[in-house]
Amino acid sequence: MIKVIEVKGEGLEAFLNQKVILFCANYFYAGVLTGVNKTFVKLTDPQIVYETGPFSDAKWKDAQSLNVPELYIRIPMIESFARGK
Repeated sequence: MIKVIEVKGEGLEAFLNQKVILFCANYFYAGVLTGVNKTFVKLTDPQIVYETGPFSDAKWKDAQSLNVPELYIRIPMIESFARGK
């Protein structure tokens, strides 16, 4: 049996108010992570990333604004996440 220890401020919470990229089941999303709860995350100034290009580049190769102030994404759809550009 494995004991799971939850560390406050780890995971998605560690990226609050920072640019992130969320690798989700169908799409990649970028924006500023401004909210996290048990069900959703909230991205401000969200973009959909159709093509990343080299990860060493300063900008995503093809990231398009969703033209909404914020976007809510369901936690179960997120496969992985990282600091954004």
